[in-house]
Amino acid sequence: MDLGLKGRRALVMGGTKGLGRSIADALAGEGAALVISGRDQSSLDKAAAELKAAGAAAAYGVPADISSAEQIEALADKAVELLGGVDILVINHGGPPPGTALDIRIPDLEAWFPRIVVNPIRIAHKLLPAMQAQKWGRIIVVGSTGMLQPIPGIALSNILRAGMVGWMKTISGQVAKDGVTVNILAPGTIRTDRTKETIGGAAKRQGISMEEAEAASTKEIPAGRLGDPKEYGPMGAFLAGDTGAYITGCIVRVDGGRVKGML
Repeated sequence: MDLGLKGRRALVMGGTKGLGRSIADALAGEGAALVISGRDQSSLDKAAAELKAAGAAAAYGVPADISSAEQIEALADKAVELLGGVDILVINHGGPPPGTALDIRIPDLEAWFPRIVVNPIRIAHKLLPAMQAQKWGRIIVVGSTGMLQPIPGIALSNILRAGMVGWMKTISGQVAKDGVTVNILAPGTIRTDRTKETIGGAAKRQGISMEEAEAASTKEIPAGRLGDPKEYGPMGAFLAGDTGAYITGCIVRVDGGRVKGML
């Protein structure tokens, strides 16, 4: 299937590993040109070379820290400079440390709110006008099934990511007429460094081994296993392509059936 991504220009935040990298890989395979961001230039250079070899029309690595408004502004400007514009924005970043709702402290909320809500919205709003002007654009937020069904042990993430749901649902209705779609791609338990951290936190709280904690986690998944990043990225490419033109304002789950709700 041709997704119509050849010649499209994508900025993938946090694109060196994990879920961001899985989307970047899928976009590269479709011939898109890419800018990926991260905090380590050597990792960015290595990933960019691999994406180019995998079929990306172009691939560049630009360092940026999601906690810095100035760096996020500069990232958007650099991506436009390198690619000549940005058609597809993939919002992705690390999550806050695990913990229960009773563990949350106000300084933690204040520290993570800019990273999970303010600066992601900042970069989206900076790039949106050009998408609207050209009557084509895609914004994909790498989210969490905690946006639909709170996940025990990552309460801070559950709370703050809910803000992005409200933004996504509101802004998607305003820009749909301009050919711009906005969706959240929510992973279940995919085998990434973040998942290892979450499972490790559960193991520590319960006084059990990592193996036991992972086995307990998979019991909640009808598919009976953790997901592979390669099973996540292709859905991002589908949403980013012409194939996703009539899908907007949605939380699309890739979770092995973990969320029990009907939506």
